[in-house]
Amino acid sequence: MPYTTIRLGDADVPRIGLGTNRLTNTADGRAFIRDAVAAGVLHVDTAHLYTGGASEATIGAGLSPRPASAVIATKGGYRNGDPATLRAEIEESLSRLQTDAIDLWYLHRVDPSVALEESLGVAADYRSRGVIRHIGISEVSVEEIERARAVVPIAAVQNEYSLAERKHDAVVDHCAAAAIVFVPFYPLRHVQSDTLAEIAAAHDATESQIALAWLLHRSPAMLPIPGTLSLAHLAENLRALEIALTDAEAEALVPAG
Repeated sequence: MPYTTIRLGDADVPRIGLGTNRLTNTADGRAFIRDAVAAGVLHVDTAHLYTGGASEATIGAGLSPRPASAVIATKGGYRNGDPATLRAEIEESLSRLQTDAIDLWYLHRVDPSVALEESLGVAADYRSRGVIRHIGISEVSVEEIERARAVVPIAAVQNEYSLAERKHDAVVDHCAAAAIVFVPFYPLRHVQSDTLAEIAAAHDATESQIALAWLLHRSPAMLPIPGTLSLAHLAENLRALEIALTDAEAEALVPAG
């Protein structure tokens, strides 16, 4: 794999991150997040709504003091992009994460009842004060990315994308051209196939590792965030960084049509 790290915000991180939408604030959860970062996962993704706020709280407690090399991303505005709601959620995220500055904050969804520019204006204000370092947007089109960039620099886009879900091909290519990191969520959902199994066997790898390797091959902008609560699974995901698919293998994995 020619590029095993990517520039995200102010840091170079491995091109496999960690999704935490099932993380809960228990002793095991806090130990897991500490061990995950120690194992080499330097991009941890969460959101204001994940496990009712427990995901953010677990990361805040488990990574206190925060390792300087880790980039923690969170999201707000999943159900409501109203500025007052966004401000309240950002303040709660700061408290839960036990930080005075969020490394990367995403607008979780574009609210059809609130102008995208109005929602992102809140994030831009926090960025101007140094409380948010970098801004992203989630589940967006190319047109929405460009509208967002007219308001504030966009560091990352997080859309659903995998071997089985490729509706955002144009967004992936746009991000690569614009030097925006593309963060696919659900990168391993429904990716099983006979071809995937055959290529995995040829590389002495798991099907999940090959599905992640395909994403890394697909675009240099790619930074998948597979979710797990298992250190063994996390180590398996990281080993995908060592797998270099040929162009022929990558093309064979793309479903026809």
